[in-house]
Amino acid sequence: MSTLTIPKAASMMKSFIVFAWVLLVLLTVFPQVPAVNPAPTFDVVSIHLSPPSPDGHNHIWNDIHDSHFRTGNLSIRDLIQYAYNLPKSQILGGPPWLNSTMYDIDAKCDPEVDARLKAMSGDEATQQKFLMVQALLADRFALVTHNETRELPIYNLVLAKGGPKFQPSTRNGTTIDTWRSRMHVAGSDDTIGLLARELAQLQGRVVLNKTGLTGRYDLTLRWTPDDAPPPMLNGAPDANAPPGLLTAIQEQLGLKLEPSKGPVEVLVIDHIEQPSPN
Repeated sequence: MSTLTIPKAASMMKSFIVFAWVLLVLLTVFPQVPAVNPAPTFDVVSIHLSPPSPDGHNHIWNDIHDSHFRTGNLSIRDLIQYAYNLPKSQILGGPPWLNSTMYDIDAKCDPEVDARLKAMSGDEATQQKFLMVQALLADRFALVTHNETRELPIYNLVLAKGGPKFQPSTRNGTTIDTWRSRMHVAGSDDTIGLLARELAQLQGRVVLNKTGLTGRYDLTLRWTPDDAPPPMLNGAPDANAPPGLLTAIQEQLGLKLEPSKGPVEVLVIDHIEQPSPN
């Protein structure tokens, strides 16, 4: 009987071919996942209790293509609302001070982050700012949350007969100014979505944007709260006082709130702490 001897070099070549074939199969079945750049975080964050506000307004100053982020006389529940892009009616739990204690926050990054944000689309930059503020809340307020879905009463925001009574806007940045009987919402790439969230806050239930409208608008709404006494003018009821909220939405914006019920994604606060001012 004769024995076939494979030369050492040929044996090594055969092993290499087998290894390459196995590697090709593995890369085909388990493709490489591209590396994901982590969201930037703020380099410097200053947090102070707000002094008494002369007008009682709450402010967020934010340009999505700029890393600088500031708040004035803002509650932490409002800040969570911004960071997680949810109305307060979908944020459950937490201690009382989340609503009652107001903060001034000034957060900044280095110029490299500014350059990254400026190179992004509006949607990408908005999501990055959300993640940056979420990281701020986790780091300085020790915020821990989880998500749940619950069946709750909701409103659908729809077009009223005759359609919207406002025009597209080219205004940059985002303005959200809500008071007891007036509201100004402008900017963002989804102004109607911002309006829906502010209305959800006022109505205490989720408001879904069913208008089909996207883009930037500059919206102003004035109304007389249902629990307020009739506005007076020269000692007599003001005949030109704005109507209640639901009527004002229809008359001034050409939109309408329709009651409904449905599954609602909620954010549950498991833990949060007050920060030490710096």
